[in-house]
Amino acid sequence: MTVAAPALSLASVPSRRDILDTRLARFGDWLRRHGWMIRAVQWVIVAVYAVLVIVPALLPLPDNAAHIWNNLTLAAQFAFWGIWWPFVLVSMVLVGRAWCGILCPEGALSEFASRWSRGYAVPRWITWQGWPFVAFAGTTVYGQMTSVYGYPKPVLAVLGGSTVAAIAVGLLYGRNKRVWCRYLCPVNGVFAVLSKLAPVSFQVDRAGWAASPRPTRGTEHFNCAPLVPVKTMRGAGACHMCGRCSGHRGAVRLALRSPNHEIVHVAGDEPSLDQTALILFGMLALAVGAFQWSSSPWYVDAKQWAATWLIEHGVTWPLETSAPWFVLTNYPDHSDVMTLLDGTLLLAYIGAATVLLGFVLSGIVALATLAAGSWSRRRFHHLTQTLIPVAGCGVFLGLSALTVTFLRGDGIIIPYVSEIRAALLAGASLWSVWLAWRVAGLGARGLRRAGATACIACAVALSVANWVLLFWIW
Repeated sequence: MTVAAPALSLASVPSRRDILDTRLARFGDWLRRHGWMIRAVQWVIVAVYAVLVIVPALLPLPDNAAHIWNNLTLAAQFAFWGIWWPFVLVSMVLVGRAWCGILCPEGALSEFASRWSRGYAVPRWITWQGWPFVAFAGTTVYGQMTSVYGYPKPVLAVLGGSTVAAIAVGLLYGRNKRVWCRYLCPVNGVFAVLSKLAPVSFQVDRAGWAASPRPTRGTEHFNCAPLVPVKTMRGAGACHMCGRCSGHRGAVRLALRSPNHEIVHVAGDEPSLDQTALILFGMLALAVGAFQWSSSPWYVDAKQWAATWLIEHGVTWPLETSAPWFVLTNYPDHSDVMTLLDGTLLLAYIGAATVLLGFVLSGIVALATLAAGSWSRRRFHHLTQTLIPVAGCGVFLGLSALTVTFLRGDGIIIPYVSEIRAALLAGASLWSVWLAWRVAGLGARGLRRAGATACIACAVALSVANWVLLFWIW
């Protein structure tokens, strides 16, 4: 007589989510065990990075017959501005700050230098919360002034200078840490806000951490180089995804999560003025001015008016005087020279866009805050976070426009570019509005919730309108 095998209950069958979480946890543990391999990859990237930053600055500028595939200078420009920066931004949304922890040459060099650090305590000026916006703004504006996207010497000044500063900070502060990455990196703030949307992150089981035995002497510890308080970590903004903490005390693991989770359920408990300023005045305002000015008819009209006024008053030196290449673009052999008037109007345009758009967007978010109930600073910061998808999409589109330009210059046409841009803007806009609906719903219902969401939708529409001007009207 045969006995039938007992049927498996549905509860005992692992779901697809459980299988993926298990595989991700194993991958996180693999990263921890193979740190040596990550460091080897980092040194390869450091070598390539050094060649692409330094060598083109020593070579003559390419002529009209040069192409990406036969000229190192053009290849380096395309690598940095056509591939690296736009798609590093995409990686933040897909896999968090894995670029920072696994691939970034600047972070690797800063941590390597900190092995021989003087070990000074990190001073208060370094931990100032305004650095994410100031560093992002300074780097962006200086890049526009010197045409960093088109010439190798500004690349050496911007990227090379940043790398030297990262090494210097590593030699002074901390020991085996990434103080530069944690506080001063020019893109740290942008990476931190975009990684909140990532569907994977290292997650901490606080109960499991508390219940696990305290580590004893000789027990394996981990070094969190970017100075993240792992025990209390709830989001992915500061985590570099290096895997060093994976499995620690049986409470840290790489796992899936909803891309909406951190914005809706975590950001409200961690209101951040610096991130609010970066989103509203940086990614949604300053970046728009930086990408728009060269195509804007308003800039052309302002330049013509200013030039006419100066000539009528007998003042011609602002139209004739230039500055060294490291201050303003100055390449007369390529008929590319910025005068003092050009530089002044560039700064004025970007400054006006930053102030005007930043305050208008802040006002709209303030209205959304009031629509959801009485004034709350915490709710204001929380609703601002819902604009991250459309803000990140705009910066990506601005950078990827360089990708299209580089390829078009070599006769390579990417099909359906306008349709792809429109789809990305539409998708990011809907995502931001949906996040606003979810966040508003935490404390409001009915008309109040709808009113707050409608206000955020207006902020989204204003942001999209800026890119419509750049890509479809001008």
